[in-house]
Amino acid sequence: MPLKTNNLKFLIKVKYIVLSILMLLPFVTMSQEIIEDEKEIVETVKKVDSTQRIKIDGVVAVVGDFVVLDSDIDKQFINLEQSGVSTKDITRCQLFGKLLEDKLYMHHAIQDSLEVNDVEIRSNVDQQINAFAQQIGSIEKLIEYYRKESEQELRDEMFELNKNGKMANLMQQKVIEEIEVTPEEVRQFFNKIPKDERPVFGTELKVAQIVVIPKTTEAEKQKVIDRLKEFKADVLDNGASFTTKAVLYTDDVPSRKTGGKYTLNRKRPQMVKEFRNVAFSLQEGEISDPFETEFGYHIILLEKIRGQEYDVRHILLRPKVTQQAVNEAKEKLELTRKLIVDGEITFADAAREVSDEKETKYEGGLLINPETQDYVFPLTKMDPELYSQIQNLKDKEVSLVLKDEDRINPEKFKILTVTNRTDEHEANFAKDYIKIKELALREKQINAIEKWQEEKIMDTFIRVNGEYRECVFNSNWLKNEN
Repeated sequence: MPLKTNNLKFLIKVKYIVLSILMLLPFVTMSQEIIEDEKEIVETVKKVDSTQRIKIDGVVAVVGDFVVLDSDIDKQFINLEQSGVSTKDITRCQLFGKLLEDKLYMHHAIQDSLEVNDVEIRSNVDQQINAFAQQIGSIEKLIEYYRKESEQELRDEMFELNKNGKMANLMQQKVIEEIEVTPEEVRQFFNKIPKDERPVFGTELKVAQIVVIPKTTEAEKQKVIDRLKEFKADVLDNGASFTTKAVLYTDDVPSRKTGGKYTLNRKRPQMVKEFRNVAFSLQEGEISDPFETEFGYHIILLEKIRGQEYDVRHILLRPKVTQQAVNEAKEKLELTRKLIVDGEITFADAAREVSDEKETKYEGGLLINPETQDYVFPLTKMDPELYSQIQNLKDKEVSLVLKDEDRINPEKFKILTVTNRTDEHEANFAKDYIKIKELALREKQINAIEKWQEEKIMDTFIRVNGEYRECVFNSNWLKNEN
């Protein structure tokens, strides 16, 4: 929900702590290791006596069983800059303080026996690397971008990043998991906000749509099935190249340049269910019969099985949609719009009856906000394309028939309406109770995090070395320097 916070002094503290809770920066490099025995301690931190340790070899702090290296702060700056974040107003002390917080959470996560699933972490790393490599062009470019010597080095570091971040997050969630607010606490929270500092909630609205997709004919479906059968026969009977056919004919544009190749893993859902089921049923060198998914019709060649990984190539053909089918779809939606405008049927009932979009039709066409999973869209955070389509609509007004497309349908038609609009307004206790309750709960969680951190700092061995003792911290990290 958009808030005007320029005059909300009470939210300044909220902003800072929420960043601490949520910004477990995935790109922060934490190369330090857990100190597991006395020998390793000696290699990184010399004991002066039973209560004192001094900085050697770049160790600028110790938090419980973790060390922080001076180079870790340098790496944070590098990673922030490589991620497009301006570091102009960020100080070394601020990043150092963030590292101390992370180490405190991780140390106590271990003390409380909080565990993370290594298989899940490695799966996340695989997905991240694949996504990053696709964006940047290749694994090699990704390795170069992050200044690593090898893919394995990159994977190992990302594994530690993900694992440490997950551990810290689990510890934070444990601290606040049982915190709730009562209606009386919500009322007290709202009443203590000065009237001239109450939050202003921005314009919000609900949007519904009806989508009609041109239908292909059974004859067109049979054409692509027969064509795929011909491809299969040519490969098996005449030694033709499956890869070449994929490059020349597939309608799956992203895989065209690799000859239709994908690597599937039995433990990680990739591709749609129908595709996976066929791929995992094949033997090496076998080509499937044509089969249908929501994307069209496929044949699959299973090239290699490597443990849980399957190297496959596929060819996708989409049945053609005739111009007649396109015209019929548009005319159907135009008639539906007229019936709604004339008051003969409600938009919601028309959506349930006419819409081809399964995700919305049974909810009367209501769109779901992907960020909040509810039906409310803050106007200032709405997808620009959707905003452009509804910005001039009044409540209950129905748009003209719009032409659209998606990854499955190259052509479809839709109409939209704004079902409910709440204009920008100052927070009202009765009208905005749910939003105010969220703010009250957040403040209570923040207070709990602050209290937990203060207590754990006093209970945990912490040593800050060298110039970093001069930093001004929000928490009492220098307790041993008093």
